[in-house]
Amino acid sequence: MSRLPVVGVMGSGSRPYRERSSALGRWLAECGVHLLTGGGGGVMAAVSQSFYDTPNRRGLVLGILPCDESLEKPKSGYPNQWVEIPVLTNLPSSGERGTDPTSRNHINALTSDVIVALPGDAGTLSEVRLAVRYGRPIIAFVESDQEIPGLPDGVSIASSLAGVRTFVRTHLEGVQLQPGQRVSVK
Repeated sequence: MSRLPVVGVMGSGSRPYRERSSALGRWLAECGVHLLTGGGGGVMAAVSQSFYDTPNRRGLVLGILPCDESLEKPKSGYPNQWVEIPVLTNLPSSGERGTDPTSRNHINALTSDVIVALPGDAGTLSEVRLAVRYGRPIIAFVESDQEIPGLPDGVSIASSLAGVRTFVRTHLEGVQLQPGQRVSVK
């Protein structure tokens, strides 16, 4: 049995950056990968919608979600309507506390084979820092490093989808899916 690679897309929970998010979501869906996000609004919803709406895709939209205080259902506003596999967590920390042990951002970083960070604030920055900490391949899809304030040195940056494609292709070609089989990224 083979598995599809998982590409995590992190970014603003309030601003969609629709042009970048939509183009990225469509391309990832065409590549035959799973999409992982935090399952909320903004970039997470925009990239999930374009991924979900792409015809003949193989991958699914996964959302790593915070629970409400009852731990029985997702926090208000989660998941967005395009999440196909909601993963509920009891990990409430986010934003400036996004690298704390009680943050679901650890799951986002550790589950992704490669990560693309779109513009965002403290929560996005914490996911970028965790990706760096865990040695995950990560690229910031930004027009300038100021779109993710505090972006760590050494994080790859692409201002175009072409740059993101090259980075993702390079890193996914090395992902071993099953003995003798490798992913082919368009």
